[in-house]
Amino acid sequence: MALPNADQTTNMVEMEMQWAVKAMHHAETYMKLLTSVGPGKFKLCPIEDTLYEDFRKNFPDLKLDVLDEGEFKTDVAKAKWREFMTKYESTIHDFNFGSLLRINCKGDYTEENAMFAMRTQFLCVEIARNKEGFNDHLKQDQ
Repeated sequence: MALPNADQTTNMVEMEMQWAVKAMHHAETYMKLLTSVGPGKFKLCPIEDTLYEDFRKNFPDLKLDVLDEGEFKTDVAKAKWREFMTKYESTIHDFNFGSLLRINCKGDYTEENAMFAMRTQFLCVEIARNKEGFNDHLKQDQ
């Protein structure tokens, strides 16, 4: 695949901005659900239980409270995640779409507390956080 020329980079910047807007909208919507409805009161995807079990089988020691970006970004981690996520290509809509993932579950989405992840990674981590009680503090009493 050839690299884009200078005339084509404008479109890439526009696509990046569109992705950023969509990812931020997704993050804001998710936080609203967590704080108003509460974790565990809604499903993030139709195969949530299956995905959770498979995630914990394949990543049993992944710390959920404060994520270690190395568990997602090293070459070894990327290969392991790629193999895991590929299984869900036909069952998770936009399985490899870019998403924002909170690093520390105690905080909101901020520049310092968010990292880029694939949609399947977001689903795995946030489903596990919801099921294991890491997001319970976010529900606001009404």
